Amino acid sequence: MEIIKLNAKLGDFLWGYPMIIVLIFGGIVLNYRSDFWVFKNFSYIFKNTFGRLVKDSKSDENSISPFEAVSTALAGTIGAGNIVGVATAIGFGGAGAIFWMWIASFICMTTKMVEVTMAVATRISDDDGKYIGGPMYYIEKGTGSKFLAKIFSFFAFIAIIGTGALVQSNSISESLNAMTGLNLHLGGILIVIFMLLVLVGGIKRIGAFASKIVPIMSVFYIVACILILILQIENLIPAFKEIIIGAFNPKAFAGGATGSGILISIRWGLARGIFSNEAGLGTAPMAHATSHTDHPIRQGMWGAIEVFISSMIICTMTALVIITSGIYKTQGLEGAALTAESFSKSIFWGKYLVSLALVLFAFTTAVSWCYYGQRCVKYLTGSSKLSDLFKYIYIIFCYLGSIGGLKFAWSVADTANALMVVPNILALIIMSKTYRKILNDFDKYKDSEKKGNYFWTYDNKWEKYFEKN
Repeated sequence: MEIIKLNAKLGDFLWGYPMIIVLIFGGIVLNYRSDFWVFKNFSYIFKNTFGRLVKDSKSDENSISPFEAVSTALAGTIGAGNIVGVATAIGFGGAGAIFWMWIASFICMTTKMVEVTMAVATRISDDDGKYIGGPMYYIEKGTGSKFLAKIFSFFAFIAIIGTGALVQSNSISESLNAMTGLNLHLGGILIVIFMLLVLVGGIKRIGAFASKIVPIMSVFYIVACILILILQIENLIPAFKEIIIGAFNPKAFAGGATGSGILISIRWGLARGIFSNEAGLGTAPMAHATSHTDHPIRQGMWGAIEVFISSMIICTMTALVIITSGIYKTQGLEGAALTAESFSKSIFWGKYLVSLALVLFAFTTAVSWCYYGQRCVKYLTGSSKLSDLFKYIYIIFCYLGSIGGLKFAWSVADTANALMVVPNILALIIMSKTYRKILNDFDKYKDSEKKGNYFWTYDNKWEKYFEKN
């Protein structure tokens, strides 16, 4: 019992100001070291990600396409945080918390771009010739510390079991139960069946699945939000006013916020912003490392766009629906219940939409995080057989989570999530000069791209960048 209380206190502490300081400080350093490249080149980034979807749809037997890679990463990123996390931020920090969520997202676009770039630059081929990579590989290469890389992998493994399997499957079964009255055990069996269908095919099938489901569910959710905002159009401008003023004077719009003061608003806005896009966590780069791309920076730009989609678009849409409804000020609801009630105010099927979105978002998150777990097992043990075995163990934990089992493990996973961030951010800061070199290399590539006389080669290009950081 004492261990449970101790872990709860540690988790609450880590996910408070310490984690905000680590991630925001790390993001500011990476922005400065890269000369704010993301902000200076945002139109170029957008044009060369979404603008090249057809051109960048190539894959081969050892990799998946850049869009499949970003869809897999988004599948792991877009989840309960975009629905429940936003409502929690508003409930505890007021509407002004959304402003600080935006600030965190702008800073973290660079963090995610650096993570993804380094994952691609340091990736290796596994026993089957397929590309694998992620923080464990760039931490080892960039810092020279295999121990630090193992620490990351160990905490990531724990977090993936809890956050990926237990929490997400519980969200799915609870949502199915709320929508249809389906028994939790039956819900768990359905989860196991669908997980098997997707996961047995490995990263290729996960990428194909994610590239179809993620765009559909995201567009459907965004369209529903736009419809609600049109119906509540008279409250839209006041909502933006509430966000801006509330960021610096939370007491001006105190209704609904259980805390008070600007620090509370900043704390919840930054924390939920970081949680929603996973920048600095180190999970998404494992998916991006498998992509078929001509340069690490090319895939890194998808990382920046990923944060923009998750936080600046989907989270903002959720926030505006909640704030324009005004329900958060009067009914004392929080989390998914607050989001569902806000959606239902204008459309009678709103609560079913929120439940369906939670099911789809949670399922795709669970699928992606299983792959991340396999990468951690592979790095920790060096065994491909154990890595393959992990997905079946993971599915068992999904069933346990669906019926509400091992709830203490959820709390441990939350703490482990925070402990993943420290070695990852430390390594990114140490490697910031190396990242700048790769960025400079890409700037040369941009100039010569039209001539078609330049191409990044993995076997002789990135090695020299890590000789002297």
